[in-house]
Amino acid sequence: TEIDWKAYMEEVEGFANGTLDYTQLKGDTGPLVYPAGFVYIFLSLYYATDHGTDIRLAQYLFAGLYLLNLLLVFRIYCRTNKVPPYVFFFMCCASYRIHSIFVLRLFNDPVAMAILFLAINLFLEEHWSWGCLLFSLAVSVKMNILLFGPGLLFLLLQRFGLLGCIPKLCICALLQVVLGLPFLLVNPVGYLTRSFDLGRQFQFKWTVNWRFLPEEVFQNRAFHAILLLAHLAGLGLFALHRWHRSKESILALLKDPAERKHASPPLTIVFVLFSSNFLGVCCSRSLHYQFYVWYFHTLPYLLWCTPTTKLAHMPKVLLLGVIELCWNTYPSTVCSSLSLHICHGLVLLQLWYGTAPPPAPHTPPPSRRPAAISKKAQ
Repeated sequence: TEIDWKAYMEEVEGFANGTLDYTQLKGDTGPLVYPAGFVYIFLSLYYATDHGTDIRLAQYLFAGLYLLNLLLVFRIYCRTNKVPPYVFFFMCCASYRIHSIFVLRLFNDPVAMAILFLAINLFLEEHWSWGCLLFSLAVSVKMNILLFGPGLLFLLLQRFGLLGCIPKLCICALLQVVLGLPFLLVNPVGYLTRSFDLGRQFQFKWTVNWRFLPEEVFQNRAFHAILLLAHLAGLGLFALHRWHRSKESILALLKDPAERKHASPPLTIVFVLFSSNFLGVCCSRSLHYQFYVWYFHTLPYLLWCTPTTKLAHMPKVLLLGVIELCWNTYPSTVCSSLSLHICHGLVLLQLWYGTAPPPAPHTPPPSRRPAAISKKAQ
């Protein structure tokens, strides 16, 4: 039932045998393309599972990771108090694809997401330094965590100002240097180009979201540039009009919080991070089946963080079901890909209009007519 486990074990086995040149670490599916944190975590699994041969034990370990991940996600949702309890049933029991990704397929995506959710729990507890450390650790397992990065940068600026957020960013950068140091000392260019390759081409046969496009368009660099521009535009719009709620300019975020004229209203940390990630997923160059875990556990919050009437609950549950159906269609079809984009568009629309700031109350101008004087006063 495993898919990439054998390749993972071959890649970390090279490191265990003393190979520090990142360009020489390879598996049966190709070269190693993940940062150094992946190597250390899966090296521990390599030794725990008898050099990767005991796949059943590995699946038991990933089942434990799945339960831990659910615990971290539930704790976040309890703090937000936005999602009705019955939705947790769908999160736990209704996704065949998520169970497969975690427990059977043994991908590195669930490891990265579990560390990310632990970091968000620390952010909610105001442990920003420890949260940034774990956020960087999650990035070192898989780069998709960077989709949460714009939201985290906004939160750090809003909370600490420019000078105050620099130490937090240094924590993130320093951990990457420490983890990658053995490889950077041997072949720094090879390590950086392999582990942080933002221009890597994806295979059309595995795409879930762009099946309705011709393959030549899917592989075209101009199409990738358009998606990048759409992503940046979406982040800019949300940052200006949905994340930033102060009366001052967004440039006031660069100031120390104590020097701002208007105190910023408390931000929903979860909303900023989850919406930042979702914008990246919507504009992704390709989504493979294991990428579903990138945002599956955030969907209930994204759907129910806006005010919901009693009659609106059922369409939101239906939307979750259609998204699940799209991800369970293998191989993907034109219909499933289009349906997935339509669902993503509906989620974005309800996020945009459902979180719009309320209009300023209209106060009528004071009347110029003199007050009437009673006869008694006269």
